[in-house]
Amino acid sequence: MSQSHSKSGGVDRRHAASFGPKIIFAGLHAGLVAVCFWLAFGGFDWPDGARAKLLAVCAMIYFFRHLITLFLLLKRRVELSETLGLTAFIAVFEIGFLLLGAGLLSGEEKAFGPLDAVGLLLLVTGSYLNSGSEFQRMVWKRRAESKGKCFTGGLFAYSMHINYFGDVLLFTGWAILTSSVFAFAVPLFMAVSFVFFHIPSLDAYLAQRYGEDFKRYAAKTAKLVPFLY
Repeated sequence: MSQSHSKSGGVDRRHAASFGPKIIFAGLHAGLVAVCFWLAFGGFDWPDGARAKLLAVCAMIYFFRHLITLFLLLKRRVELSETLGLTAFIAVFEIGFLLLGAGLLSGEEKAFGPLDAVGLLLLVTGSYLNSGSEFQRMVWKRRAESKGKCFTGGLFAYSMHINYFGDVLLFTGWAILTSSVFAFAVPLFMAVSFVFFHIPSLDAYLAQRYGEDFKRYAAKTAKLVPFLY
């Protein structure tokens, strides 16, 4: 595959171990989680310390899922520039969410309620849809008869980009747990970037790679939200 055809959505789709950048990425992310735990459990007098602790745990859960993605599920090349850029983005929402939930802006303690249960459910469901769908694809791709074919089964039968939809749900749930309207800028930004940037460029790449098989799949399958869009 030519280099021009291997690029989509701002990333290099060619397979490569990229062990060095992945180790750096994991180390930087671990540092961000450490900062979150320091902020939540380091003796700061936050207006809402309990919510800050919950959000630090959310950051840790996301970190462990990130490790699985980096070292098990992700087969494509990872560039150092991508590592640094995504680390900065992760810092914005992991530390930003925690500070919002801790009451840095509101100065208030928000009691946990039914909406927080919805947030946790969305976070867990979104994590499953993203990592679960990627795991299904990885297992299928390892079969000899799958070589050169486009995976359209499992969770991807309900949405062409069910992994992206999982991320939107995950970050919506995470934003809910902050109890701050400002946090919803993150899932909104992700949804818009998926719809207008990542999905169109990835679809163009997949259409070039899989031809008619991908076109038939795209014609009958929701693009992002199962059964709706």
